[in-house]
Amino acid sequence: MKALKVFFNGVLNENPTFRMVLGMCPTLALTTAAINGIGMGLATTFVLVGSNLVISLLKSFIPQKIRIPAFVVVIATFVTVVSMIMQAFLPELNKSLGIYIPLIVVNCIILARAESFASKNSVLLSIMDGLGIGIGFTLALLLLGSIREILGAGTWFGMPVFSDGFSPAVIMILPPGGFITLGLVLGLLNKLTGRAE
Repeated sequence: MKALKVFFNGVLNENPTFRMVLGMCPTLALTTAAINGIGMGLATTFVLVGSNLVISLLKSFIPQKIRIPAFVVVIATFVTVVSMIMQAFLPELNKSLGIYIPLIVVNCIILARAESFASKNSVLLSIMDGLGIGIGFTLALLLLGSIREILGAGTWFGMPVFSDGFSPAVIMILPPGGFITLGLVLGLLNKLTGRAE
C-alpha cells in the first residue's frame, strides 16, 4: 500500500514538471512534438528506476563524502545504456532528442530523487518512486508536446488532425510557444487544484 502511495505521489503531488518545476530545459526544448515528449519521458523513467534501484541497494556502502559523485556515476551508467539502445533501435528519435539524452546525467530530477529518496528508502519504495516520478514527467511532456504539435503543426504524432483549411500557429513549435504552453498549463492546474490562491 505504501508503495502505491509513493508511486502516485510521484505522478501527481510531486510531479517534476507541474509541481516541482524541475527539468525545464528538456521540457521546453523537446516538447515541439508528442513523440519527442514520449521518447524523452521514457528515457528519463528508465534512468530514474535503474539509478534509484542501484543507489538504494548501495546506500550503506557509499561513503557520505563521495555520495554525489557516486550517484552521478550510477546515473551516467544508465544514461549510457539508454543512449546506446536508442542509437541502435530508434535512430530517428535519438537524432531528434539530440544532446538532451546525454544531458539526462545532470538532470536535476534524477539527482534530486537519488539524494532525497533512493539514498534513504528501501529498494521497492525507491523503484516505485522512480517509476512514479518518471511516468509523471512522461505524462507532462506528452501533454505539452501534444498541445504544441496540434496547435503549431496541425498534427498529432505526425498524423493530420485538422482539415486542409487549418492554419497552424507556428509560434507554438518555436521557443516562445514552450513558455506560453507551460505557463498556461501550470496556471490552469494551479487554479483547478486551488494552489493559485
